[in-house]
Amino acid sequence: MFDFSLLTSNTDALLAGLWLTVRLCAGGIALGLAGGLVLLALRQLLGPRLRPLYQGYVGLFRGTPFLVQLYLVYYGGPHLGIDLSAEQVGLFGLACYGAAYFAEIFRTGFEAVPRGQLEAARDLGLDRLQTLRWVVWPQALSRCLPPLVGQTVILVKESSVLSIITIPELTTVAMRIATESFSVLEPYLVLALAYWALTLGVSLVGARLEHRFTRHLVRAA
Repeated sequence: MFDFSLLTSNTDALLAGLWLTVRLCAGGIALGLAGGLVLLALRQLLGPRLRPLYQGYVGLFRGTPFLVQLYLVYYGGPHLGIDLSAEQVGLFGLACYGAAYFAEIFRTGFEAVPRGQLEAARDLGLDRLQTLRWVVWPQALSRCLPPLVGQTVILVKESSVLSIITIPELTTVAMRIATESFSVLEPYLVLALAYWALTLGVSLVGARLEHRFTRHLVRAA
């Protein structure tokens, strides 16, 4: 039978773990989005000869498991003078991992804007910043939003891996409860429902943003 008392006796620990999960996800995703934009800007500014640096970063973080990246920084970092707490590694790990994916999403969105519109903007007398703000950015964002939301959902679920480096987030708490009580159903069901609620919230926010930024396309059609 489902033992509700097991959950009520651990309510404080579960809520603390959930709050830490939300904080790490929000911070990591925000930094990842900012990092993705910075990477894209550097790619445009570095020139063809130095673009392999961008490609190397993206290839490294997208081509290796997130778990391995965490292990290398948290357990291997002290040998290289990188002494960070588990939460710092988790936060910056999510940010660096997400930035590689977000940068590519932004790149494809910006490159999807027809070049003819850029030429038309120049003919109308818009400078580079005005063209970016009024022509490129709205169209690129409307194309980027669905994959950005999808990648954000993936990062929220990937945050469960942070339990491997002893961060006391929700997965760690659920594992501890299961180990101490020898009961798997209750803590892991709560864990699954919590992540489902978080990803559902992200999806709903993303859907509203997508509707807001694509209304002009619907009217135009």
